[in-house]
Amino acid sequence: MDSNQSYSSCCIGHHKCNCFNVLSQKEYDFLFSNSVLVKFDKQEIIYKQGGMVSSILMVESGLVKVFIENDSNLLVLKIVTAGKLLGLTSLSEKNNTYQYSAMAYVDSIIRQIDINAFRKVVKENAIFAKEIIDMLNSNSIQINGRFFCLSHKQSFGRLADILLCLSERVFKEKEFELPLSRKELAELTGLQPETVIRLLKQFTNDGLIRVDGKRLGILDLQALREISEKG
Repeated sequence: MDSNQSYSSCCIGHHKCNCFNVLSQKEYDFLFSNSVLVKFDKQEIIYKQGGMVSSILMVESGLVKVFIENDSNLLVLKIVTAGKLLGLTSLSEKNNTYQYSAMAYVDSIIRQIDINAFRKVVKENAIFAKEIIDMLNSNSIQINGRFFCLSHKQSFGRLADILLCLSERVFKEKEFELPLSRKELAELTGLQPETVIRLLKQFTNDGLIRVDGKRLGILDLQALREISEKG
């Protein structure tokens, strides 16, 4: 085992969804003829933890938060970006309820694919099934690393993780319009909103970032990476 393994509390995995590329034209047409496109407004719930599963979902555009919750607590597991799938943990016929909730961070277009049609293709196409297993495996690794960091990294390391995550994996720019509130950043980092506000101010004063209303710019990428790595 590599003792120098680097972990991040980032909510977005590296794995790209290539599963539809391995389908025959007939299989592709079958899946997408058994699907519909639905627009979800910002902050709208896409599906609820404990709800009956009717579809596997693909994010056509937008940004989605996947989380678990009870009456008073909420834990963000991951952020799902365009081109990725939702609901795969409920793919098994033995599990007919959603294990997590999903909410649109921004206005999003979601393709809902009938779960029975999806299961049929998984059963009949071994390469497609392998792609799905690879995605589930990648998601598991990403979430386990996130839990490790939320348990062991200090507050500034967690915030650095999320800022790098947004810059490098979501917007792919050093400067971007931040669609998340301070409260939502706090949810991602497992911190209190006032702690996030204080750290953003400290990062700004240290010349690491620039905040101008909703716009956020990364000024010292290397320093932010070092903070992330040291935790």
